[in-house]
Amino acid sequence: MILALTGFTVVLAVHIMAVVVAFGVIFAYPLISFLGRRMDPSGLAWYHRMQGKIGRTLVAPGLLVVFLAGLYLASKLHSFSDFYVQWGIGAAIVLGGLSGGYFAPREAKLATLAARDVGSGPDGAGGKLGPEYVALSRQVDIVGGVACLLVLVTIFLMAAQTS
Repeated sequence: MILALTGFTVVLAVHIMAVVVAFGVIFAYPLISFLGRRMDPSGLAWYHRMQGKIGRTLVAPGLLVVFLAGLYLASKLHSFSDFYVQWGIGAAIVLGGLSGGYFAPREAKLATLAARDVGSGPDGAGGKLGPEYVALSRQVDIVGGVACLLVLVTIFLMAAQTS
């Protein structure tokens, strides 16, 4: 079988790979947070700092690649007026806004709260997570779940368009 590579197929592949790389990790966040609260609260400050780093170094640049590759593909197909393209552009804008405007500051706050709460135990480690941390963590998990749902719906709409 001879592989026919065109600029379009390469950009399509890059677009799909960027979705997997940029958003794959976010599907694990609610589970890691949930399990971390129960299994090892002492690691939560590190985990939330790492979330912030991953957001800045993997999710945000990956989203930019997804967006730019999507614009290229839509222009080649002359499909900017199609619903799935408009949805994709809107989803990218919403996800970018959530990443920088919602998740980043809250992940930093969660790291601070976790360090404070866990460090308040009798031996300096092993304190109980406070209600402020628990409430904010659950809120972030819910919004994270909505973001994951948005990614899945967008993937579905893109896949449904090609069938």
